[in-house]
Amino acid sequence: MLIAVICGGYSSEFDISVKSAKTIVENFPEGFNAVMVVLDKSGWKVVIEGEELDFDIRTMTFTQETAKRIDAAIVYIHGDPGENGKVQAFLEIQGIPYINSGPLASALSFDKWYCNQFLSRFGIPVADSVFLRERSQMKAEDIVDRLGLPLFVKPSDSGSSYGISKVKSIDEMEPALNKAFLEGRSVVVESFLKGTEVTCGVYRKLTGIHALPLTEIATENEFFDYEAKYLGKSKEITPARVSDDVREKIQQRARYIYELLNLRSIARIDFMVVAEEPFVIEVNTTPGFSAASIVPQMIRYEGRSIRDFWQDILDAELISKRQ
Repeated sequence: MLIAVICGGYSSEFDISVKSAKTIVENFPEGFNAVMVVLDKSGWKVVIEGEELDFDIRTMTFTQETAKRIDAAIVYIHGDPGENGKVQAFLEIQGIPYINSGPLASALSFDKWYCNQFLSRFGIPVADSVFLRERSQMKAEDIVDRLGLPLFVKPSDSGSSYGISKVKSIDEMEPALNKAFLEGRSVVVESFLKGTEVTCGVYRKLTGIHALPLTEIATENEFFDYEAKYLGKSKEITPARVSDDVREKIQQRARYIYELLNLRSIARIDFMVVAEEPFVIEVNTTPGFSAASIVPQMIRYEGRSIRDFWQDILDAELISKRQ
């Protein structure tokens, strides 16, 4: 079975996506042939041992001695057009099975404000927030009066770690909004949650939805931004230093959110624990998967290999559905 691991995309995290895909391809279960398909605005390419081959999106084929059509796909694009479900919708039109959350689940979880508002309707705690479609929609003074200081300004409809600011004074609001609107068409401003940041990986096995060991994020920066996430400016502690009660509450909540959003394959859900209560920060349907990323750390702590992890997902999301 030929499986395309689709990566790249249009966001600022293109290179991270390629690294994630490379880790997946290099650790793919036996019995499958996995190839890396890199897309950008110039087109789609298959990359095999450094060689680039054209990929025909009309037929979902590439030629390596003979024409080969992919049988299934894993979409591993951080940001547009994968994490928001566009590639998944295209694969459905082409009749190609994929091992990811579907277009609706991906689009909903991709937008930070819409996703948290949805989850809050089911009693899941989230930060108080203000949603902005344009800079002039609400005065900075009114936002601060409502949410207090410090607060966070984030692009809402972007899967990128870019464009996020922690605002400590009202003078910092305008530059923070400008920065966020460079990355997204809408912006969410959130109240500050003072607590311990913890993240939980969750995926479906044949035996049901499984939560991985928790990881605590202790960053050197003001928050878990791009530098903290990818450039070593954070300490990621697995297992997280939380009580058994908090750990069980987070894992249970992560499984509930996974089911509620109708997610598939791996997701990582970030929480801020405030006075023993886990608040959801955001849901990531395409979490980083380079060798140094958080989810592979969780897998290793659990005593599993990355190869076994993906075998579990393929069994649950692909093989069982083809039988």
